[in-house]
Amino acid sequence: MNPRRSYAAGTGLFILLGFAALAYLATQTTSLVNFQSGPTYDVTAEFTNIGGLKDRAPVKLAGVRIGTVEAVKLDQKSMDAKVTMAISDRYNEIPADSYAKIMTSGLLGDQFISISPGGSPRNLKNGSMLENTQSALQLEDLIGKFLTGSGGSRTKSSGTGSGTP
Repeated sequence: MNPRRSYAAGTGLFILLGFAALAYLATQTTSLVNFQSGPTYDVTAEFTNIGGLKDRAPVKLAGVRIGTVEAVKLDQKSMDAKVTMAISDRYNEIPADSYAKIMTSGLLGDQFISISPGGSPRNLKNGSMLENTQSALQLEDLIGKFLTGSGGSRTKSSGTGSGTP
């Protein structure tokens, strides 16, 4: 066999394997991986600012993926972002007074919704709304707070207006 031909075949195979590895990494590190959850129930939450949250973003509780963001829409009355989440039926004992906040994976990673469980004896069910929410932290707001001692995004809470859980 001609040595040039074997080098060409080896180089082609190497490039093909490189593209396959790149495609695998791209789907494993983004939200393109299908979340196989079976039956789900829908829960909504309103945020004043969702940052870069997108459809199919993960919904996590204690770091475990329990669902996905199904839809993001603007509520014309409150001018807040209304986020609909599809949560797996396997996780049907989440307290109704749980707290939802938008978090970022790593320093510049994708955003997701993190749910912190409350203490209510009632559980979330299809059509429930999470009242306690914290919007995405914006880098510009943090810099403004640091430099001027003011600014920042407002936080929605059904409590006494403190804005913290």
